[in-house]
Amino acid sequence: MMGMKMAKLNKMYENRICVITGAASGIGRALALALKARGAILALSDVNAEGLAETLKLAGGVNSNTILIDVLDVSDADAIMAYAPHVEKTLGKADYIFNVAGLTRVGNFDKTSLESMELVMNVNYWGVVRMCKAFLPQLKATQGGIINISSLFGLIGYPGQTHYCASKFAVRGFSETLAQEVEAFGIRVSCVHPGGVATGISRNAIVDALPDNIESQDALNKKFDAVAATSALDAALVILKGAAKGSRRILIGRDAVFLSYVQRLFPSGYTKFLAKLMR
Repeated sequence: MMGMKMAKLNKMYENRICVITGAASGIGRALALALKARGAILALSDVNAEGLAETLKLAGGVNSNTILIDVLDVSDADAIMAYAPHVEKTLGKADYIFNVAGLTRVGNFDKTSLESMELVMNVNYWGVVRMCKAFLPQLKATQGGIINISSLFGLIGYPGQTHYCASKFAVRGFSETLAQEVEAFGIRVSCVHPGGVATGISRNAIVDALPDNIESQDALNKKFDAVAATSALDAALVILKGAAKGSRRILIGRDAVFLSYVQRLFPSGYTKFLAKLMR
């Protein structure tokens, strides 16, 4: 861990109450395990009860005063507003919230429904907004941190991912603005842009319509696997380091770093480069 000693990083999260959505798999699970190893107190949630139970097992814990497990659908506004006081009553006021829960649906805009887009926005964007709103009073009290997971596709547009890109661009805009608004309260906001990370998101994707250059779901998975160069654990460690430093933008993976640079240099022409790169 360059720049920040591991012992110092561990101390940043020891006995801190960390709330993680999307903890049943992927980056959410990796964050839970990495934080548990650093002595954090965890409130873990996901819509996937089976995966959540597996995360708890891997963490070597039980539903207790150090690990709280709840099945939670972040698209349910009422459930989120009830979840925040539940966490506070059970564990105490949150120090960090990690908004990881998300989904993707694949298909060009002209071949997918508005209902499909609404679902993606409701989970990926409104889920983040609702969690921030519900936990903000606690974070004001603890002068804590908000970590919102966007994507490389929150920095660049990519065909077949209209819904997903829109939701992740929205998370980015929300996070960058919120960071300025809550800075006066001592709250730090980080927006995370993972590139290809080895998670199950492509296999769990709902395919409304395959993009024109993809012939099958299996081909889609293989294309994603080919660029998923970062492990979920490595991604989690980058996130924890960046959040501890209060970084407002956290890029994960060489692809995210490189393509964000290309987009800044060629804001109008990067799509042509991207098309050649992804053939």
